Amino acid sequence: MTLNEIIALFGIPVFSVQDKVFTLGDILMLPAFLLVGYLLINWTIRLIVMRMRSKGVAPDVVHLVRRILFILAFLALFITTLDLINVPITAFAFLSGAVAIGFGFGAQNIINNFISGWILMWERPIRIGDFLEVDDVKGNVEAINTRSTRIRRTDGVHMMIPNSKLLENTVVNWTLMDNRSRTTISVGVAYGSPCRLVASLIEQAVAEQQDVLKEPAPTVIFDDFGDNALMFVTYFWMNASVEGHLRMIRSNIRFRIDELFAENDICIAFPQRDIHIDGNLTVRKAEIE
Repeated sequence: MTLNEIIALFGIPVFSVQDKVFTLGDILMLPAFLLVGYLLINWTIRLIVMRMRSKGVAPDVVHLVRRILFILAFLALFITTLDLINVPITAFAFLSGAVAIGFGFGAQNIINNFISGWILMWERPIRIGDFLEVDDVKGNVEAINTRSTRIRRTDGVHMMIPNSKLLENTVVNWTLMDNRSRTTISVGVAYGSPCRLVASLIEQAVAEQQDVLKEPAPTVIFDDFGDNALMFVTYFWMNASVEGHLRMIRSNIRFRIDELFAENDICIAFPQRDIHIDGNLTVRKAEIE
């Protein structure tokens, strides 16, 4: 096949739109141009993202910039492609209207989640890496996608939560402003224990932990005269990004309290009951036949 025959083959008309005739060459050129454009856009945005990460930009900001650049770049690629093959944008007016009606009736939830996702990325009430509490679920945010947000629960399981749910319902963000959290530990000691010494030992056990903040200072309160124990409660602030870290530090403090109480002969109370019997008690031996 000669070159002229190949050129003539590419010039064969296939279909037309608003008096615009599309040839076989136009149809073959279109996917090639889109593929090259996609590869160029992907490479450029990846380079920008790598530079932003190297400069220490927050992951959620990088994610937002990446999404915006992708949308703008593909929109420019689409318009450039239409201009390249001389297709007026008005040719898609009817199609875009039909798509809009279809979305309005059948894709309300998708649109709601899509807009909610952009609000989350723009206002940043929830960021990548935050520790969230949604209903009875706790976990770290790994990605904020177009339709849903991916959360890795404390047990390691991944869960997808619709973006609209994160905006319309109450969400506890443990790390929105900082990693500071206040927690408490309760302990009961036997009646007759030296209360001032007990409070001092509890305060010492808390202060020895590195993750416990010095300001605000830990507080030990003689909480109540319980049924079986003198109840003490300590309040303290600490740097903890996840709930598991909180539990670990509380466990270390309890270990240390037990050691200090044992060194000072202070007994941690446990329930005790006194039984009073009215009348005479007769003990009978069982007869063995």
